[in-house]
Amino acid sequence: MEFEFTGIAIEWRGPAPFVFLPVPPDEAAMIAELASELTYGWGCIPAQAVIGGTTFTTSLFPREGGYLLPVKVAVQRAEGVGVGDQMTARMRLGR
Repeated sequence: MEFEFTGIAIEWRGPAPFVFLPVPPDEAAMIAELASELTYGWGCIPAQAVIGGTTFTTSLFPREGGYLLPVKVAVQRAEGVGVGDQMTARMRLGR
């Protein structure tokens, strides 16, 4: 499954790096339908993402019925983004 979405980065005092891009509800619903096939445990789903010109691997975190895309510190620095910034992410789920 591949898709693109835009959102505002948030801070959440969960696992590092603390900066996350919330997946919009429609996309989160599609992910939830496939979650049992994609998760490796605790509801986390492996993903490859691109923000700006930076490609990275990560895992979506389930949160309050949706999902959060962690934005790694290396991505934040490379793209000059942080909490409160609007970002567009392209994402492919799975390993």
